Amino acid sequence: MFFRNQFANVVEWEEFRDDMIFWKWSNREIKKGSKLIIRPGQDAIFVNSGKIEGIFEEEGEYSIDSDIIPFLSTLKGFKFGFNSGMRVEVLFVNTKEFTVRWGTQNPILIPTPQLPGGLPIRANGTLMFKVNDYVTLIDKIAGMKDSYLVEDVKIRITSVLDQLLMKWISREGKDMFNLQANAAEIARGIGEDLDMQLLDNGMTITAFHVMSFNYPQEIQDMITKTASHEMIGNLQKYQQVSMTDGIASGKVQGGGAASDMAGMMMGMNLANEMMKNMNRSQANPAQQDKSEPAPASSGSKPNFCPNCGTKNEGANFCPNCGHKLG
Repeated sequence: MFFRNQFANVVEWEEFRDDMIFWKWSNREIKKGSKLIIRPGQDAIFVNSGKIEGIFEEEGEYSIDSDIIPFLSTLKGFKFGFNSGMRVEVLFVNTKEFTVRWGTQNPILIPTPQLPGGLPIRANGTLMFKVNDYVTLIDKIAGMKDSYLVEDVKIRITSVLDQLLMKWISREGKDMFNLQANAAEIARGIGEDLDMQLLDNGMTITAFHVMSFNYPQEIQDMITKTASHEMIGNLQKYQQVSMTDGIASGKVQGGGAASDMAGMMMGMNLANEMMKNMNRSQANPAQQDKSEPAPASSGSKPNFCPNCGTKNEGANFCPNCGHKLG
């Protein structure tokens, strides 16, 4: 005895993975009474002889007989026989946006006048992409593969990434020792070039970011030292940063370079105070050097005591130290 749905089957994404871009249900007949299951974040594309017959995007469970066949472009007149079915491939596509972390496998030698052999730079960041053209995807990839992973896309991207980094880093004479300042511009250019690469496969780059550029240690030390020298030009800022670092690390109390710096700063502050006192003395004649007596007119008493500098009110002797005047 045969039952109506004994040959029925379920058309669904059986090998789903988060990192799988598409998966193909193929080499099987769709029987009468079969059903199609579309889960969230999936599209189901019916393909016959390499041609798209219909695209179904709404999640849910559908009857092949009543919900699918009537909407297929060239199979509307297909009638199920009791023991026969139709061979149609169903391509399930992951519609989400994929994120890939990338990084240069080897240093990129960027031409620069300062280093004849090139400046070795590494870089890393993230990129995002998604499928946007089903016709191209089927024509270029799905027609030959049963599935496609994010790792497959990453391999293709990394194969051209070094050349694109060199192109956009070297563009328009950017400062090779401060590439982070141009990271957004470099990333934008690379993203546009990569997008052209992936468009050939029915995918598009939705975002590309450069997180950091990394120099060899000796180059990084040189950059740090140069920045320190520039900071010295602003003495107050240099003092504040040095003192803050010393206090935070606890090295000011324990001696060493930070302690020496603190001592130097104290000496600078003392010198500044001495300069201020000298300026005040010059502004106030009463504070002039005792060894330089105030000039006196012949036959008259001096206005200030030549011994202690006290102002004279016409007396013969200084009211402060008793020194004879005149």
